[in-house]
Amino acid sequence: MLPNTGRLAGCTLFITGASRGIGKAIALKAAKDGANIVIAAKTAQVHPKLPGTIYTAAEEIEAAGGKALPCVVDVRDEQQIRDAVEKAVEKFGGIDILVNNASAIALSSTLDTPTKKVDLMMNVNTRGTYLTSKACIPHLKKSKIAHILNLSPPLNLNPLWFKQHCAYTIAKYGMSMCVLGMAEEFKGEIAVNALWPKTAIHTAAMDMLGGTGIESQCRKVDIIADAAYSIFKRQKNFTGNFIIDENILREEGIKNFDVYAVKPGHPLIPDFFIDELPDAVNKKMETPDAAPAFKEGKQVPQPKAGSRPVEETFRIVKETLSEDVVKATQAVYQFDLSGDDGGTWFLDLKSKGGNVGRGEPLDRADVVMSMSTEDFVKMFSGKLKPTMAFMSGKLKIKGNMALAIKLDKLMTQMNARL
Repeated sequence: MLPNTGRLAGCTLFITGASRGIGKAIALKAAKDGANIVIAAKTAQVHPKLPGTIYTAAEEIEAAGGKALPCVVDVRDEQQIRDAVEKAVEKFGGIDILVNNASAIALSSTLDTPTKKVDLMMNVNTRGTYLTSKACIPHLKKSKIAHILNLSPPLNLNPLWFKQHCAYTIAKYGMSMCVLGMAEEFKGEIAVNALWPKTAIHTAAMDMLGGTGIESQCRKVDIIADAAYSIFKRQKNFTGNFIIDENILREEGIKNFDVYAVKPGHPLIPDFFIDELPDAVNKKMETPDAAPAFKEGKQVPQPKAGSRPVEETFRIVKETLSEDVVKATQAVYQFDLSGDDGGTWFLDLKSKGGNVGRGEPLDRADVVMSMSTEDFVKMFSGKLKPTMAFMSGKLKIKGNMALAIKLDKLMTQMNARL
């Protein structure tokens, strides 16, 4: 963990989406220095599925040693942004650091993304970041620290990051383009940078998306808080950078990253928008020595003579099903497979005992997955992770994304247990 130095004592941070998750973690790290935190978020009342409000966050910030100003702010509303900025300046005398953390996500393809969700992502991510920055800049110009930090990815134009969730990518890249433009526009006055995690980060939102248990494949929010703190220690000439959390912490001398893992030693989900050459990515996704996801006893079931790979895979899956698996998953999956032994297959993890078979399921599928038979067999044998298959374009998903991620989690759980 990165130690506090006291550099942010008396500084004022305006953080959007700071009632929970990454935004709150950054706030608490700064609060330990004695910083003032403006909690600009829209959660004034308890959310039925997500813990924390601007008021509970304020209590934690003050308990950590900082001062807090909770403000109800929906970054889609320009007047709410302006009002919060005015309150911050009135209470604390100015603004030193802006963290654009508020964000909306929908990982769906073009035809499966409703206009309402497109508008939400564009308005929260890109427009909200732009308007909040615009409102804070006049005050940031007066600060000696003067920093804007956007929680957004490097501008990676590899088409695979657009293929499966074009609207989300455009909305997040809009935040990154704000960094590109504003860093140049305000060079010498305000440092403007972007920060992005190398791996998935465990937050309440991640639990909603992936279900309980997903945390074992994630790092804690602490790694983002430490990386942000490292950035805030830099001078104003450190600007226009697209920073990966692990990289900047290595510069700080941190070598043991297990301290940031929710479950040290467990494989981590790589985050979107970060890749190497495509061939290198594929090699990482398809590890020859990977343990299979479905086993029988202590040994992998051997294919029956003359059996086809997909048919044999489903036979193994069927023999592995249990009431516990069905109870934990509660979803019906349909697989539309291309290539040899292709066609439509289903995996029913909702009805009693579970079931698999060729053709469409009796009940409507919650998730439809399209891929080649070769990649399907690799996925179920543990050589190709569903998350990586989706991110690389090998796997197309329609339907409930949370249940799709649950299948990934289920494979991991069975791998560990069996």
